[in-house]
Amino acid sequence: MRLPSFQQLRAFEAAARHENFSRAADELHLTHGAISHQVRALEQELGAPLFVRHGRNVKVTPDGLKFAQVLARAFNDIAAGAEALRPDRGSLRLTVSSIPSFAAHWLAPRLGRFIERHPDVEVQLLASGQLQDLEREAIDVGIRFGRGQYPGMVVDRMMGDMYFPAASPNYRGGALPATPADLAHATLLRSNEPWQPWFRAAGLNLPEPAGGVMFEDLSMLMRAAMDGEGVALVRHVVATQKIADGKLVRLFDIGAPSLSDYYFVSPPSAAAKPQVRAFRAWMQEEMTLFAAQLRRS
Repeated sequence: MRLPSFQQLRAFEAAARHENFSRAADELHLTHGAISHQVRALEQELGAPLFVRHGRNVKVTPDGLKFAQVLARAFNDIAAGAEALRPDRGSLRLTVSSIPSFAAHWLAPRLGRFIERHPDVEVQLLASGQLQDLEREAIDVGIRFGRGQYPGMVVDRMMGDMYFPAASPNYRGGALPATPADLAHATLLRSNEPWQPWFRAAGLNLPEPAGGVMFEDLSMLMRAAMDGEGVALVRHVVATQKIADGKLVRLFDIGAPSLSDYYFVSPPSAAAKPQVRAFRAWMQEEMTLFAAQLRRS
């Protein structure tokens, strides 16, 4: 089996995660040019483009995003394996598993505040859409989006969410749908979440979109919307920052409540750990602040 160089893979994963070569360079203590060189070498090795380039601005391709997510999981596994071999240095380790969209767009941007407050806690964040066996895989916390049915686990409901349509401000040259009925003539992007509940909330009698790409991951769905490929049905919690940044525009003031909520799930063996209790308290505090910000917006 022929593998690309580790340096190329690390450079690409960081560049894809940040969608910015300069920030990837800062993280890896390299130059912008070195990151660009490593990424281009990897693209040549794979025979496929990983980024769309517009001058110094870059956007990861859909295939590149999938590959970056595979690499992130692999690097987490390598880090966990290496950590297991190191002598105990007295720090408290916390392993958190989260669905990828929530991890990338809500949790990761805030995690630095938890680390600043608890410098003795070493956090390992695993972004995975799989429902891992938390106890068997020695995961302390699972952030789940569902109905709260997690037998044998200690479960705390954290907050709910809702759905609404969103699109790039440049979709169709900026001629965004002005009324819900205009969606009948728009390209509606598809995901695992059906459009019908929102259609009913908006009083529309439209069929469920068919054909085209079915996006399994919400991050990829939002990326397609930001690239102007169509209108996406997004979750408020995950899309809020992209809307604040102007990369997405919420269409209409109509929202459909989600039947699923966000849950903080722990195996009984981990729930009483001081680092888990501290993380639960911090998550509750952050979500209370977030909910207050949403009410004001």
